Formats: sequence, structure tokens, C-alpha cells
Amino acid sequence: MERQQPDSMPQDLSEALKEATKEVHTQAENAEFMKNFQKGELTREGFKLVMASLYHIYVALEEEIERNKENPVYTPLYFPEELHRRAALEQDMAFWYGPRWQEAIPYTQATKCYVQRLQEVGRAEPELLVAHAYTRYLGDLSGGQVLKKIAQKALNLPSSGEGLAFFTFPNIASATKFKQLYRSRMNTLEMTPEVRQRVLDEAKTAFLLNIQTRLPPRRPVGSPSPASSPRHLSCDGSSHSAFWWPRLLW
Repeated sequence: MERQQPDSMPQDLSEALKEATKEVHTQAENAEFMKNFQKGELTREGFKLVMASLYHIYVALEEEIERNKENPVYTPLYFPEELHRRAALEQDMAFWYGPRWQEAIPYTQATKCYVQRLQEVGRAEPELLVAHAYTRYLGDLSGGQVLKKIAQKALNLPSSGEGLAFFTFPNIASATKFKQLYRSRMNTLEMTPEVRQRVLDEAKTAFLLNIQTRLPPRRPVGSPSPASSPRHLSCDGSSHSAFWWPRLLW
């Protein structure tokens, strides 16, 4: 008689990733940052900083994807025309920071940590790229669409979508159908149980790195911090607490 897998370890990778990051999702939905965002309480300067961080992150992610596009550990998930965000973010950077945006956009230490991890994965552990692609792209096709509408209204942005090109996927007719396709491709990836567990762990790390780019600067040494505040994540990925943009309806 064939032994069934426990519910905590679904057979499909897409379901396993969803299960592994469930706790982070719950924390994200209840985070003060997201409560404020959902109420439309955001500033132009704060939003500009978020967008600049996303630019650096996607440049790094997509450089590593290009490096590994013919590697079987990632090839089934290679959808540059549909998903890649660098060109859209370049448009947004020009909107928010002007024609000399490349000299003006900030590059925080937290974002540098995230970029460093993406480069490490792409060059030394490309089998883990799927965790970062899952965390970013499927979320941007889901919860990101909600955030686009909130930002457009709260910041009084043009109805034409200027400044928000990042959130628009012109080559995807149906986000729901594309996400189904993407998940089915994820489930074709062949990996050992050990690699599979590392992918699940990396997805949690990806969330934590995302979170870190949204936190305020570190408090001075010895300064008390609220009990509800997430801990800062070091560049080696050592910390465990979480909130992040809601990656809804995955």
C-alpha cells in the first residue's frame, strides 16, 4: 500500500511553497505597515523609496534569471516577455526621479543585502531561484494589483498609469490563467527531497529580505524597540519574523 504524504508536505511544489509561507502571509495581513497602506496612508517619498528598492531587486533577480535561463533547474519558469520588470521599473524611475534617475535613486543597505543574496543564489545555488521568482512574480500578479489602485488614488497619480508601470503586465491577458500555468511549470521541476526543502526555506528567506527593505533604519545600540517590531535580518539571512506586502490570492 502506497504511503500517503502528510498534509504538511503537499506533493506539488507550488502547494508546498504556499504552505511553507502561510504563516508569513498571516503576519503580513496584520502588519501595521499594510494596515496603513490599505487605508491609503502613504507618502510620495515613501513610495518612491519602495519603487527604487524594487528596481535594484529586479535588476539583480533578472540578471540571475538570464544567467540560468538554459539551466533545467529554472528553464520551465523562463517567461521574460510576460514577467520581467526591469524595463517597466526604468520607466517608473524616470517618472519618480527624473531624467537623471540613475544618479538619484537610493540604494539602501537592506536592499543591498537582498541583491547580494540573489547574486549568491544565481551563481552558486540556481536551483533556489524558483523560490525568489515565486515570491516576487506571483505576488506582483496578485496583491500587487490591489496596491496599484491604492497608490494611484492615495498619491493622486495619472489615470494613464504613469509611475506605476511596474504593476502592469501587458503581455498577460489573464493573471489567473497565467498563475495556473506558472504553478504547473513549477511542479514539473525535478528535485531531490533535500533540494526541495532548501527551496522552501529559501522562500521564507525571500520574504524576510523583502520585509527588511520596508523597515526603518536600525535603532541605536541599547535603544529599546517595541515588542511588535520585526527583527532586522542580517545579510546572511539570520533572523525570523515577518511582514510584507500581502501576496493575496495565490
